[in-house]
Amino acid sequence: MRKALYFRNKIIRMKSPKSFRLHIGLFGQRNVGKSSLLNALTNQEVSIVSDIAGTTTDPVEKPMELLPLGPVLFIDTAGVDDEGALGEQRIRKTMAVIDRTDLAIVVSNAEVWGSFEEKLIDQFREREIPVLIVFNKTDLYPSRSCMVNSLAGEKLKCVETSAATGQGISDLREAILKSAPDDFINRPAIVSDLVGPGEMAILVVPIDKEAPKGRLILPQVQSIRDLLDGDSFCMVVKERELREGLNRLNTPPKLVVTDSQAFLKVAADTPPNIPLTSFSILFARHQGDLAEMVRGATAIDSLKAGDKVLIAEACSHHPIGEDIGTVKIPRWLTQYVGGKLQFDNVRGRDFPENIADYKLIIHCGACMWNRREMLSRIMKARQLNIPITNYGLTIAYSLGIFERALQPFPAALEVYRESLNPVQR
Repeated sequence: MRKALYFRNKIIRMKSPKSFRLHIGLFGQRNVGKSSLLNALTNQEVSIVSDIAGTTTDPVEKPMELLPLGPVLFIDTAGVDDEGALGEQRIRKTMAVIDRTDLAIVVSNAEVWGSFEEKLIDQFREREIPVLIVFNKTDLYPSRSCMVNSLAGEKLKCVETSAATGQGISDLREAILKSAPDDFINRPAIVSDLVGPGEMAILVVPIDKEAPKGRLILPQVQSIRDLLDGDSFCMVVKERELREGLNRLNTPPKLVVTDSQAFLKVAADTPPNIPLTSFSILFARHQGDLAEMVRGATAIDSLKAGDKVLIAEACSHHPIGEDIGTVKIPRWLTQYVGGKLQFDNVRGRDFPENIADYKLIIHCGACMWNRREMLSRIMKARQLNIPITNYGLTIAYSLGIFERALQPFPAALEVYRESLNPVQR
């Protein structure tokens, strides 16, 4: 019985979404043993291994459980020293992995260490990504103590391994556990901190054409689980059932959370004394930077007919019917601006290299990604001074209920109020 429960629990853990996994990227030159190291760490033949340099072309992902840390995602990448036209494309894909890396492992050996590795380390430091240095193939190339001591003086953790013999693999696992970012170990709550133990939240979940058959979408499921973990009560209703749900409670709920598309009806049915927000706005905080996205939403007032707006979605699903990203948000924004805007839509990891042409970027909640990847996009927008916001904030702003939707977040609400000029305030 105990064995059956162990395997059942293991299966459940292995199904953790990628957004909840620590993303660990393996970087380095060709033929330094990145793929062999990944296979040794996972005890599986995840990546193809060959003496031919450049065997790994596209990034290879392997989810696993790294106890006691929990669910992680290893990403094996092509060599940063690749050559030729195809090599340049592979390098671009490798560098794109940095955007979603929570912990970087730079793999090398004493014979080839040089400018490639130094440039990688500079990139990780610039983005404040923790770095581990692995001197692999120590059975063939013993590491140099002067090099290790020099890196240690720069506060870079070094581990010596041989993927072929297994030497140092357990030390590498331990180093990964110790190097995991604090914000992953102490991941912020989605909603439970806004409700509290023993208190009630009502989640409004419309069932429309885009609702997946037989299940809820990920932000709704994750919010329910987060409330349970926080010892909070949770009532789930459809938008037309909200009033009846409120009437059945002896005491008001601490919070009402709605799908952003039902904002107007839910706002009308929720008494003003009960805080209200949306799943998308919760994820602006959980996966991104709520204050920055609130500032981005205020740029809606600066839009004028003909301006270009980029709508980006992490999922690559096929839009149907009244799709929120391709139909509803463009319609609401057009009505708000009072003129025709130019909308471009991108999905998945496709993202324009040049975003300077856009007056505003509107992003989904990024529930399928890790937080690092969403923060990377926010950083790129900030560097070019391009406002970025998300679906829920855009909808609330366009419908005139922005302050109501920010009521549960006093700091974000203050950011918005400070952005207003004295006349508006």
